[in-house]
Amino acid sequence: MLIMSVVGTPFVLEVRQVLELNMREIDSVAVVGASRDPEKYGYKVLMDLKNGGYKAFAINPGCVEGDEIEGVPCYPDLLSIPNVPDLLITVVPPKVTEKIVRQAKELGIEKIWMQPGSESEYAISFSEENGIGVMHNACIMIFRKEGVLKKGHRP
Repeated sequence: MLIMSVVGTPFVLEVRQVLELNMREIDSVAVVGASRDPEKYGYKVLMDLKNGGYKAFAINPGCVEGDEIEGVPCYPDLLSIPNVPDLLITVVPPKVTEKIVRQAKELGIEKIWMQPGSESEYAISFSEENGIGVMHNACIMIFRKEGVLKKGHRP
């Protein structure tokens, strides 16, 4: 199995978590902390998912209606996006993630992926206690590139 040879046992355990949370098969993603700066992870994650064929939404408070980042619609906040995404990804400081998970609950978002550095114990606990599948301490770009995430393969 290619996945096992890439990173080792911790990665395999995280793959099991992704599968258990049913995060493997998604079509649309919202990236909170999306950036126009190619050096920032908010840009890298957004472009990785866009180039992987996902329907992406960029969330950045500097955006106004009609803005785009490299062709991806950009919205100033989570409440402004037109559709509830299959997966919400945070690439922001932990304190911002703590606010975002509460908004996600209000919107009925069922899955959140907290990029390394964006998670907090509060955000993780809040998500779990409210029935939101949460992945953390793992980079979504690695999982996508290794084939763990499959775009548009719904059962």
